[in-house]
Amino acid sequence: MASASATGHNAFLVSIVLLATVCACTAETPYAAGLSEDFYEKTCPQAASIVDAYVTKFLRKDRNFAGAFNRLQFHDCWVGGCDGSVLLNSTQTNQAEREAHVNFGLRGVAEVDQIKAALEHSCPGVVSCADILIMAARDATAKVGGPTWPVAMGRRDGVNSTSLMADSNLPFPVLNFSGLVANFAAKGFNAREMITLSGAHTIGRTHCNGILPHLYNFTGKDDATGTDPAMNKNFAVFLKKHCPQGNTTNTIFIDSTAITFDRAYYKSVLQGKGIFITDAALITNPAGKKVVTTFSKPGSTFFTEFAAGMVKMGNLGVLTGTEGAIRRTCQFVN
Repeated sequence: MASASATGHNAFLVSIVLLATVCACTAETPYAAGLSEDFYEKTCPQAASIVDAYVTKFLRKDRNFAGAFNRLQFHDCWVGGCDGSVLLNSTQTNQAEREAHVNFGLRGVAEVDQIKAALEHSCPGVVSCADILIMAARDATAKVGGPTWPVAMGRRDGVNSTSLMADSNLPFPVLNFSGLVANFAAKGFNAREMITLSGAHTIGRTHCNGILPHLYNFTGKDDATGTDPAMNKNFAVFLKKHCPQGNTTNTIFIDSTAITFDRAYYKSVLQGKGIFITDAALITNPAGKKVVTTFSKPGSTFFTEFAAGMVKMGNLGVLTGTEGAIRRTCQFVN
């Protein structure tokens, strides 16, 4: 566990990086208007400790939830903003974000509902599902060896959620480098930030469905056995053993140290061991390969830049004030 002084130093560095980042923020704060670190100080001062306690409980049961909570923040914020809409259930007349192709195998929704129930018991109608996602992602990352970062609260929950919006906004795991750059640029993130946030793949598991295009018919020339020629040959054999052709439901660790947040992801990418096409794509561009190489080395700024990227992401499309709602349960509108 990091010492208090180290944690404070890291938070200070993150603040410096954030203040140098261009985002929809005021001149005095790295946060979107309406958000603040002390938002629940009077209305629910125990909010952060409740979230932290539940995240600890879930990680004791399965450390892969760290990756799940990271993914939930990204998949929520990238689609219409950080409004908790990724948590909503489908209805008879609407297919929600969770049913989107790109959200296949999304985990952690039931766990977020447990956190929400505890918060509703202590502070009814106060803490949003959107804010729970932001806190859980930060806490989970730090608890598996990653950085921590300051978290501002005050988001409110959205009431709209469609699978089409998710599939139209989230990056599919088959994008090349330029496709990834374009996808992130649409949200105000540059190429370096895209490579930084791709580092979230250092934790968690994935279903085989996102890996299959990297292993079979990669060239699109009806060669069923055609694997990305840039992939490490032994690694390809390993992946095909765990993800046979046509199997979309098996799961596999994303990198060799998948329950620890570290630099191993970038080392793996450089060795031709990126799980997804999007991972391998990071080094197909000379500038991208330079960043990956830098982040793979001890003493790099990866942790600090990742933390800053997560805070910046948390500013996307937030609802504040009287906008949206505070959902009583995260999977249903009030």
